[in-house]
Amino acid sequence: MKKGVAVRYKGILISAGVVVLSLGIWSFSDDLFQISKNLEVFASLYKEVNINYVDDINSAKFLKTGADAMLEGLDPYTEFVPESEIEDYKLHYVSTQYGGIGASVFARDNKVFVSTVFEGFPAQKADVRPGDQVLKINDIALDGKNSEQVSQLLKGSKGAGVKLLLKRDGDIKPVEKNLIRDEIKQPNVSYYGMVAGNMGYIKLDRFLENSAQEVTDALIALKKNNPNGMILDLRSNGGGILQEAVKIVNLFVQKDVEIVAQKGKVKEKNFTYKTMATPLAADMPLVVLVNSRSASASEIVAGSLQDLDRAIIIGQRSYGKGLVQQTFPLPYNSLVKITIAKYYVPSGRCIQEIDYTHRKEDGTVVKVADSLMHEFKTKNGRSVYDGSGIYPDIFIKRDLFANITQTLITRFFIFDYATRYRLSHPKIAEAKDFVLTDAEYNDFVKYLANKNYTYNTTSERVLAALKTESTKEKQFDQIQTEYDALKNKMTANKKNDLQLHKEEIKQALESEIVGRYYFDKGRYEAYFKYDKELSQAIKTMQDKNQLAAILKGEGAYKVIGKPVLAAMNDKKDDAGKDKAGKDDQ
Repeated sequence: MKKGVAVRYKGILISAGVVVLSLGIWSFSDDLFQISKNLEVFASLYKEVNINYVDDINSAKFLKTGADAMLEGLDPYTEFVPESEIEDYKLHYVSTQYGGIGASVFARDNKVFVSTVFEGFPAQKADVRPGDQVLKINDIALDGKNSEQVSQLLKGSKGAGVKLLLKRDGDIKPVEKNLIRDEIKQPNVSYYGMVAGNMGYIKLDRFLENSAQEVTDALIALKKNNPNGMILDLRSNGGGILQEAVKIVNLFVQKDVEIVAQKGKVKEKNFTYKTMATPLAADMPLVVLVNSRSASASEIVAGSLQDLDRAIIIGQRSYGKGLVQQTFPLPYNSLVKITIAKYYVPSGRCIQEIDYTHRKEDGTVVKVADSLMHEFKTKNGRSVYDGSGIYPDIFIKRDLFANITQTLITRFFIFDYATRYRLSHPKIAEAKDFVLTDAEYNDFVKYLANKNYTYNTTSERVLAALKTESTKEKQFDQIQTEYDALKNKMTANKKNDLQLHKEEIKQALESEIVGRYYFDKGRYEAYFKYDKELSQAIKTMQDKNQLAAILKGEGAYKVIGKPVLAAMNDKKDDAGKDKAGKDDQ
């Protein structure tokens, strides 16, 4: 009796399996039919519009517009790249190498100016300077051209000549510069050196080709100084190639340790990345600096080192991009970049902050709610959380420039004053020692005397809104006396802003001026004395007790970034969060 029942149940299970298999085949077949059907409809639509539309259509642009609209509903990282944009794509996401002169430009008031000159390249060797106005490139006048159009004129094949006609303040006549384009390769590591406390410092700007080797070379060079610790600066690093991130972690972590896993719909593309080599600095004290624009590969490095209790993370909460992209070739040298997976750092958490799958009815996206975040454990048992980037072990409140400083920067008054300063000062002190004197700052204030740098503060905007609303409600007459008094007081206070915010304005001036003599490396060294995150990193590594307490998870360091508490700390930082996150491929 029991045997019969068992056989009967077994038969039912087999039958159910056949039904499930049949449904799977039917579903797969239906998907293929829908894809084929929609492709045919799309091709016919594209053809008929191109043939019959009343005006001429740029067919390539038409397709790009349609593809962009189709992919827009997925996420910002899935995109179609036509053949005409392949080189720009490679420059941004794969390699920083191109043929050019080693200078960047910007357009202002229908004029084109040199904004930055890179050390060691043709522009710098020919004494092209920031602030120079570019009148012509190869006899082509630049009136009305934008920065992108000018950049294309400057780029070209290595070894080809390019002629610039420049106008420089202080010179009576324009000067002609004949340059030979060279291979321009911007490094991934923009700076490395020793800082206070005999600490090594490496600034990594991106994770493109060869970035791991550049960090390796910098680490080897710095180890010759017997550093007391190492600082890896990933602030504002938007990411890049996932494998490069794994190799960089491997410099500090033992062989055969899991660093990151990618998991998606296609099982064949799921993969776990482990360290594969003997580390160069397995026991060296390590700090990683992050901010709200540290994304994707930066978060893999910071997150894995945090989960393995190998490094101290200092700064602000990172961007929160836990998505992996892969490129697929399309006909006629075009390609599509598709988000294929999410990545998970060693504790098992995914730090993706925006939920692109579950959009609101109007199509807008939302962040992962605090209530949906989960707790995970680091190697030593510290509590960390998913769904919202990498939260630092030591949170440093981000300083924002005051309105006056931002205005002076965006209206180019600081840039123009640095140009003027360079003309009258052939030499300055070393970058790390350069300080703008009070007399020189007063000269800058005099320089602004006939300049328009008016701006509205937040308080003034609130006050203006109060007047608007009270006028609508016919109550302004009742508060006008108080309103006028408050407005006059605000105006009086603004007149003192150049002195009230003197220190940060001097900081911006020093950075721009130092860059004219010592380029980007000089800017870093000039900023070190103001860098709160760097100062904290040095202080932490000098305090062996605090270093050990953080990594062991003692006391306040047992829980890192608990959603409610973390939100209170970094609420203001979200306001300055820009779109970031390149592709982890």
